Amino acid sequence: MASQQQQQRQQAGAAAAASSAAAVDFEDYLPVMAERLGEDGLMRELASGFRLLMDPARGLITFDSLRRNAPLLGLGGMSDDDLRGMLAEGDFDGDGALSEMEFCVLMVRLSPELMDEPRRWLDDAVDQASRFLFTS
Repeated sequence: MASQQQQQRQQAGAAAAASSAAAVDFEDYLPVMAERLGEDGLMRELASGFRLLMDPARGLITFDSLRRNAPLLGLGGMSDDDLRGMLAEGDFDGDGALSEMEFCVLMVRLSPELMDEPRRWLDDAVDQASRFLFTS
């Protein structure tokens, strides 16, 4: 039972991350989830969050499915314009809905902390390469 509640909180955190596009404050849980679950576990959790929000008939997150399910995730106070803005933020193919891939990309894009460690690795590698190239 506690595991199910924890999973619901994590999924709500992922959904709340999506709402940041609509200027709703949230705590970014994705970095913590990524650290604890690993890459595969994080992707499974994002897929679970997607399934909670999607329209089962279309297999996509639509405006109607988002509006219907948002209150279940603590996002019931969002206006229709905020929900539409959230969809538009991640809708790369312009179909007015989010596929699972678009949802996952949006969640990662809205979680800048998730990329902090890889960014530090890249900065360190560039720094080391610069020192090697310019001191030789």
